Amino acid sequence: MERFVYTSTVGCIGVPQNGIGDETQPCTLQEMSGDYKRSKFQAEQVALEFARGGFPVVIVNPTAPIGDHDFKPTPTGKIILDFITGKMPAYIDTGLNLVDARDVASGHLLAAERGRVGERYILGRENLTLKQILDRLAAITGKKAPAVRLPYAVAYAAGVATTAWAAVSGRTPMAPLEAVKMAKKKMFVTHAKAARRIRLRSWPCR
Repeated sequence: MERFVYTSTVGCIGVPQNGIGDETQPCTLQEMSGDYKRSKFQAEQVALEFARGGFPVVIVNPTAPIGDHDFKPTPTGKIILDFITGKMPAYIDTGLNLVDARDVASGHLLAAERGRVGERYILGRENLTLKQILDRLAAITGKKAPAVRLPYAVAYAAGVATTAWAAVSGRTPMAPLEAVKMAKKKMFVTHAKAARRIRLRSWPCR
């Protein structure tokens, strides 16, 4: 049977506080931070509605991809770029699930071939705190990882200030407020369902 794959985001997966999220965790529009995540959530609901009506759609929820040709860059790529260029003097206590971009591409194909209609599959790999990510980058590049951890309240204030200044100056904010809001909770999830059902084989990010 031909399947259509809708690419959502891991932000649409519910993550319990201090826990690990999976495809069964409930999530609401009110929990979405920023226009991007809200639009993805609403589009995912439409895809699920189509699936209930018999349309052969499968949903994939990639986590935070890293890899070549990240020209823009993506938010995850910006973390790496800011570290390399010395624009990250401190960090906050947050966490992401990283996945190789090539594994995300493979996961789309596998979902199209083996996914069950109306089901969601997290395309992810490794849960890492921001501190662990920076320590890995330090080991790879030889650069020193930031040692100062900012309290969330300080990071939030910086987000408000730099986002407001960006609106006036037209420049990209150093600490976008929406990114700071998203960082309040560690986005740790498991890709066990994708590994089991569509046979996603992802590799540790190095």
